[in-house]
Amino acid sequence: MAFLDLHGVVKRFGRNAVVDGFTLAVQEGEFVSFLGGSGCGKTTTLRMIAGFETPSEGSIHISGTDVVSVAPNKRGVGMVFQNYALFPNMTVRKNIEFGLMVAKWSSAEIGQRVDEMLTLIHMEELGARYPHQMSGGQQQRASLARALAVRPKVLLLDEPLSALDAKIRERLRTEIRAIQKQTGITTIYVTHDQEEALSLSDRIVVMQSGRIEQVGTPFEIYNRPATPFVASFIGNLNILEATVVDAALGRLSVAGQEVFAAGPVAAGPGVKLSLRPEMLSLEDRPEGANSLAGTLTNIVFLGSIVRLAIGIGNREVFLDRFNTPHLALPAVGTQVSINFPREACLVTEPDPAEALAGVLLAKGN
Repeated sequence: MAFLDLHGVVKRFGRNAVVDGFTLAVQEGEFVSFLGGSGCGKTTTLRMIAGFETPSEGSIHISGTDVVSVAPNKRGVGMVFQNYALFPNMTVRKNIEFGLMVAKWSSAEIGQRVDEMLTLIHMEELGARYPHQMSGGQQQRASLARALAVRPKVLLLDEPLSALDAKIRERLRTEIRAIQKQTGITTIYVTHDQEEALSLSDRIVVMQSGRIEQVGTPFEIYNRPATPFVASFIGNLNILEATVVDAALGRLSVAGQEVFAAGPVAAGPGVKLSLRPEMLSLEDRPEGANSLAGTLTNIVFLGSIVRLAIGIGNREVFLDRFNTPHLALPAVGTQVSINFPREACLVTEPDPAEALAGVLLAKGN
């Protein structure tokens, strides 16, 4: 059995199953992110692990023990919340001490452990400060230290960085990952931010409507999405309508132009062809690569990336290029050809339930 094992977990509120058949095995020391949009069930699943919600069905084991009927403070979990949840009338040191005092550690042990935690979060000089005297990033580090102080078996983080600005989020997620590796604690991280999940995790659990869509490493989730939802949810993606010309050869027609997938595709009149913007190029067409002709309709500067919009038929395809001081681009209105390898083609069958079916999706635009 895995260190943290959830099997067939269901949570209903009335007749509505907000978590439905959740099964996951997490190994000791692993960092796993639950990723999905609002209402997908990720936080509810986290709260069931913590003991703040009781499953309607299924089991949850931590280190071989079924904890469904165990009180939250007896499960050996540490929780870090989005809103820090520090005691405002206590200093950082007192906040970290609190759980240790409840656990009846000796004064000497408490002092030593608090010093260790302040060193771990690089706040040795700030132990006497109150929460209102610190930045949001410092408060969240203090919250993390308090959760880790009692040496929990599992660390749970519920969107801990969502209230912080972008620069602080980027720095703090690096610190969280470094602390997790240093302590070796099994960690579950809830987020709706795909960049956080991709940069932090050993594995990602992508969720939709209370169910798991895919579990895999960041590389697998991004490069080999298992469902149309995962393909569209992770990263920026162009989705084009295509017609199957020869399923066995992976031969497709897009806006009257022929392209080939890397292998056979599902037989049927129509499919979706998905292409990552970074896989497209305006350079000379390599041998065996695909090419689609279109018109450059817009150029958007995004700092290190320049995003080009190319009209193909009645759709727009987005192409990303690295920004350099000597970057030369065609003028808007120019006829161009975008090139991409066959391996860049992700071909999926139309899904009637998919809200974005048949629509070109490029998130963030």
